[in-house]
Amino acid sequence: MSALTCETDQDERWGVFGGLPGDPMMWVLILSELVAFGLLLGAFIVTRAIHPVVFASGQAVLDGPLAALNTIVLVTSGWAAARAAAAARAESPHIARRWIALATMLGAAFAVIKLTEYSNEIASGASLESSVFFTLYFLLTGFHLLHVGLGIVILAVVSHRATSSGIETGAAFWHMVDLVWIVMFPILYLVG
Repeated sequence: MSALTCETDQDERWGVFGGLPGDPMMWVLILSELVAFGLLLGAFIVTRAIHPVVFASGQAVLDGPLAALNTIVLVTSGWAAARAAAAARAESPHIARRWIALATMLGAAFAVIKLTEYSNEIASGASLESSVFFTLYFLLTGFHLLHVGLGIVILAVVSHRATSSGIETGAAFWHMVDLVWIVMFPILYLVG
């Protein structure tokens, strides 16, 4: 059986997921994670509408410029992952590995910046129990940071193999992490 026949069979078996780049099971995971983040963000938005003063005072403690820097770091990391996927499709595994290494390093930089931000917030008196704002803020951003860590591991694993499908699978997960942060950033830091 040729590779094209196997791909066509997989496309039919997975329906709408079959035509997506990477492993279809990763897309199932991505969709379930997007639903989880959507529910958490929805809870944040509804609770902000109920407690606007608490949320405004909590938001005033956050470091918007540091979060903006983190946004640039993570979006740049997503760009590097996209370049890795393009290099893998062009059958250039060495170049793909370099791009994945850059994406991974930028992902680690995001985590360091976020932990620095947490340290500053905790030093100013913020905690999970200080207000409903900080309970939801730490829950949302901590859940996202967990996904950044998982994404770094996924990128490291797919870099080792450097196959086109593997790189595309890792990049798809990494882009979900980017997308979630791009949505979270304005909701947490900018919208009052």
